[in-house]
Amino acid sequence: MAQSSFALRVATIMSCAATFGLAACSTDSTIPTAAPSASASRDAGGNPNGGDGSDGNNGNAFAYGHVKVCAVPPAGEAGCHSWITVDKGGQPVVTINPAGYDPIDLQTAYGLSANGGSGQTVAIVDAYDDPNAEADLKVYRANFGLPPCTTANGCFKKINQNGGSLPPRANAGWAEEISLDLDMVSAICPNCHILLVEASSNSFANLAAAVDRAANTPGVVAISNSYGGSEYGSEVTDQQHYNHPGIAVTVSSGDGGFGVEFPAASQYVTAVGGTHLTHSGSSFTETAWNGAGSGCSSYIAKPLWQTDAGCSRRTVADVSAVADPSTGVAVYDTYGFGRHGGGWLVFGGTSVAAPIIGAVYALAGNTGSIQYGGFSYGNLGSLYDVLSGSNGNCGSYLCNAGAGYDGPTGNGSPRGIGAF
Repeated sequence: MAQSSFALRVATIMSCAATFGLAACSTDSTIPTAAPSASASRDAGGNPNGGDGSDGNNGNAFAYGHVKVCAVPPAGEAGCHSWITVDKGGQPVVTINPAGYDPIDLQTAYGLSANGGSGQTVAIVDAYDDPNAEADLKVYRANFGLPPCTTANGCFKKINQNGGSLPPRANAGWAEEISLDLDMVSAICPNCHILLVEASSNSFANLAAAVDRAANTPGVVAISNSYGGSEYGSEVTDQQHYNHPGIAVTVSSGDGGFGVEFPAASQYVTAVGGTHLTHSGSSFTETAWNGAGSGCSSYIAKPLWQTDAGCSRRTVADVSAVADPSTGVAVYDTYGFGRHGGGWLVFGGTSVAAPIIGAVYALAGNTGSIQYGGFSYGNLGSLYDVLSGSNGNCGSYLCNAGAGYDGPTGNGSPRGIGAF
């Protein structure tokens, strides 16, 4: 469904009471939902805002809001980077038909062809289990005319961090993250195989073990990670779990605005920032999303392929894609929705952007020759430079988008596959 059919004016609800299905707030809760309703319509000005609870530049009141799916994690743990659209009562907006950007929208926005990717496997690493992952993926792909991706036909596989078939315990919030990730890989690379690796918990240790498991699985060319947490001193050594030459490891930059999280800070990954993607007629435009993470790592050395002068260590991000929940994407998810059963939802966050970029790497089929996140720096002509927007008040390119490299959007968003 094209973006012109909806827009979501936003109010960010940050309290634990308003967020649902969270690893830190409620580990196994049923997600309360509103009954299926019609898609939201554009406000009087015709424009969504930046997704931070402000009124944007048009001064219009919001009709819908967004909440974080995962709460801010404690030390040693990671939170997912997804946001879900809710109604005025803070309940998820579940619709009968999809709202938000669909596969054709995303492929068009980023100049991508759905014909590539055959034989490539994109791995998704998340915490806990989504019991409905394969069933929900089947609905998403069938709705948009994408080829089936099932265990039976060899396209889809789900394993735990040890490589076995026994899943960890289920978690409603992380199940939403899983559905989002699976749907975004499907949207960008319908011919790719998908490996879902479910970590036993959202601890950095278990997630890192899941990344290593994915990397050791034959055929995997990209590993998408849509989570993060506060930086810490030993991340300098822990980042080795993300060091897998020949495999593109993508990590969402965060959803708290200016500031750096791990593992996006790792020098071995492609840190993926976020944009506000708007659609007018046949054209798309992007500005920096004010929730995207960016900045200068506190611990990790600057990789050789980064030359920006305002940060002596690793700078986040490298590239970007749509993330603003007010210009969000269609996702199908049913786990943990109680009697309403779930359905079509609209998601945002840099959790959208990381699997998109992971799937673009798979489409390009070039991961055997790239050096971590550095390939885009020598192929700027194959990226859309994001020229405006901000995620903070740092007074420099580290939080303000502009011509060339900047923190919130990196070198820009995909313009085909040439930068990947």
